[in-house]
Amino acid sequence: MITIYDWFGYELPIKERYQLIKKVGFDGVLLWWSEGFGRNYYRDAPQIVREAGLFIENIHTPVQNQNHLWLDNLDGEALTDCYLKCVADCAEFEIPTMVVHLPSEDNPYNTLGLDRIKRIAEKAEQLGINVAFENLRNLANLAYVLEQVDSLRIGFCYDCGHHYHYYPDDDLLSMYGSRLMALHLHDIGGSYSQHQLPFDGPINWAAAMKKIAEKNYSGATAIEAMNWDYKHLSAEEFLQEAFERAKRLEALRLYNP
Repeated sequence: MITIYDWFGYELPIKERYQLIKKVGFDGVLLWWSEGFGRNYYRDAPQIVREAGLFIENIHTPVQNQNHLWLDNLDGEALTDCYLKCVADCAEFEIPTMVVHLPSEDNPYNTLGLDRIKRIAEKAEQLGINVAFENLRNLANLAYVLEQVDSLRIGFCYDCGHHYHYYPDDDLLSMYGSRLMALHLHDIGGSYSQHQLPFDGPINWAAAMKKIAEKNYSGATAIEAMNWDYKHLSAEEFLQEAFERAKRLEALRLYNP
């Protein structure tokens, strides 16, 4: 299975967006789940996605206030409520997994934040939803949460681009691959040092996909590339290129000796 993050940088009518994704060959999508970045139609997206013949692999929860999770104030409670609502939304819209950003390294973890995550885990267990915490510049916080919260519904979203951008010397998949629930695959380099199409940057994709394969991960090969350095391509051309790169990754993952 091959999927792509549904917001890849082009302004398109929502139905056309998903029809194009399906047309070039993708099996499913990762959805942005908030009104942020102008996505005021996000709750309509699941039906339109499925009408286009695609499945929804996961949603990405809001990121604008991600550092509030540890705060002992109303902002911290509001973010916790937001994540609890996302769990409920996943159950309502029959979406198996949600991806969450933990606070960055300069916002160190505390017991209040851990208690909030345990509340989220409890609701996720009740409703049968996976909560996958993504690696960014947040390794100490990620390690703390995954070590302290022993729940089958709390796991790891492995972002290959963020890994090699922020912590290239740490073997994140050996550390947390047993709890892998989602992938974000993109290369580093370009205008923003990340979110390039795979094979356009320095990542050793044969080695990366072999490591993922060794973890027996059964989810999709999921692309999270943006058009930032590809604006000479039309939306359909960009998607075609992304799909071809994804097929190469899928082959490395499935047939890597």
